[in-house]
Amino acid sequence: MSEFLIRFGVVSFIGALFEPIMRPLFRVPGSGGFVWAMGLASGFPAGAKLTARLRQEEKITAVEGERLVSFTNASNPLFIFGAISVGFFQNAALGIVLAASHYVGNIIVGLVMRFYGSNEPLPKKRNHYPKRFSIKYAVQLMHEERLNDKRPFGKMMGDAVHSAIQTLLMIGGFIILFSVLNEILNIINITLIISFFITIILGFLQMPNELSPAIIQGLFEITLGSQLVSNSVKSTLLQQAVIVSFILAFNGLSVQAQVASILSETDIRFRPFFLARCFHGFVSAFLTYYLFDWLYVENSAPMGDHVIPVFQHTDVSSLFIYPYNWLLEWGFFITASSLLIWVVLNLFKYQQK
Repeated sequence: MSEFLIRFGVVSFIGALFEPIMRPLFRVPGSGGFVWAMGLASGFPAGAKLTARLRQEEKITAVEGERLVSFTNASNPLFIFGAISVGFFQNAALGIVLAASHYVGNIIVGLVMRFYGSNEPLPKKRNHYPKRFSIKYAVQLMHEERLNDKRPFGKMMGDAVHSAIQTLLMIGGFIILFSVLNEILNIINITLIISFFITIILGFLQMPNELSPAIIQGLFEITLGSQLVSNSVKSTLLQQAVIVSFILAFNGLSVQAQVASILSETDIRFRPFFLARCFHGFVSAFLTYYLFDWLYVENSAPMGDHVIPVFQHTDVSSLFIYPYNWLLEWGFFITASSLLIWVVLNLFKYQQK
């Protein structure tokens, strides 16, 4: 859908509307608002992919791209609430804490990264958006960009599906690669050496050593690390939430490799993104520690006998369990059918050549 939105000029529309917000706060063009929104909705690596797309179309500079990708590549709410909170912890209320710390931490990273590249000269070519909100001007820009794309609708749909399938295959490939790499390191006992240093840090933070293997797994792949944290029996829920928040914000080397692969097609450097992930990890863990009592304990405290809950017969967790179970049941068929569509599109492309 993001491919369709880009081709229909929605990026220019949002860029004109959000220029007065994105430029003063994050020092990126207003079109970064579109990347930010799609990154939050789609999860990683959508933010990196769309940032690279804007750079290839010269709508942002390399430094602006490095600022933008640092805070737009985030985990989506379905993964935080459905997979981790409900799927692993069986606790939907925990998702509020994780989501709040994750997204607030992203905003903090964006505000800090606005000072990155302050010595860089201003770009010679900049989008001359109005300083105030102007819907008329935004609609005009969207219409002009839509007219510039001469491709028929069928061609546009084929390119969008082809791009999405390629990204899907890349994500799955990197997840498998780093899962296997993690297992190899465990077999040759490299993990034990890394675990020794992590145990020292956990002891300083007064956390159980049992979390050390989960942190190592999480540094490589988010899903495996979060699952191991949820299986820990010697740690409290607060300690588990802090570690999971760090893993989510750090993104894991698997996601970072995906981002590096996408950014390699542009002149956007990977190092600022990596430093931003490390900073986001510590900020998110810090926020989780201080927001936990306020967002989780007080809101989920048992109600007195004199209080009648409004949604007494509604199971909140079922709202997330149902789509999660549905994805588990039909996810393979969705992937297989998408793969088949990709093969058919490639066959048609080769025939046309």
